[in-house]
Amino acid sequence: MAKKLILLTNDDGIEADGIYSLYKIFSEDNNFETKIIAPEFERSAMGHAITVFDPIWVKKEYREGKFYGFGVNGTPADCVKLYHELLGAKPDLLVSGINRGSNVGENIIYSGTVSAATEGISNGIPSIAVSIDSYSEPDYGFSARFTKNIADMLFKDPFLPKKSLLNINIPDLPFEKIKGVKITSQSDAKFKDFFLKRSDPRGRDYYWMDGEFVEISKCDEGDYCAIKNGYISITPIQYDMTDYDKINYFKKWDIKLNG
Repeated sequence: MAKKLILLTNDDGIEADGIYSLYKIFSEDNNFETKIIAPEFERSAMGHAITVFDPIWVKKEYREGKFYGFGVNGTPADCVKLYHELLGAKPDLLVSGINRGSNVGENIIYSGTVSAATEGISNGIPSIAVSIDSYSEPDYGFSARFTKNIADMLFKDPFLPKKSLLNINIPDLPFEKIKGVKITSQSDAKFKDFFLKRSDPRGRDYYWMDGEFVEISKCDEGDYCAIKNGYISITPIQYDMTDYDKINYFKKWDIKLNG
């Protein structure tokens, strides 16, 4: 049986511990051929940006004297777009992560991690985005094993949706304290932004963005509350942004051409 081709990417950069943990866990399985195409440096909060007016440089990266993957000076979406040129074959699964910090609520709009997975499904590649709710030295071991288990389940499912990805968020808790897994919806949690105004040595004003993550409405079946209550959140996401519930409403408008 031919090996399944796994493409790993992220927005934290090719040297990040999160993607290395995924590389180790998938490489241990002889059923998989694991490849990395990831940004050369951190590209967090890039959203679905792509490089259009500049060349994209690619460099072979090595770890412990062995070829490790391709480092790209572009965005996470660029990395996925380059899969055919760099791999010569279409991956059977794309895994983006493991991101340092959760990607829940409205935050997924800005997330390079989720956008890389979105680029995957737009190219017909089943995709997973995975993040852990911590910014300070998280333990990626369990998260990598859990992601591998989900990948195994996807390959056994003949009815896997072609245009949706799984956005997985894992609480920063020891395994024994994680309560379980919830299939969730995208919540309306968001950053409440504020800006710190400062001046540079030449007296020019600049602004440094800061903020806090807040849950706007009550806790229900959303992703934010799931991880805050100790559950792993798995949210199916699609890139078709059409609001189908509103189509018939707007068809009732008497819209005329005013030339």
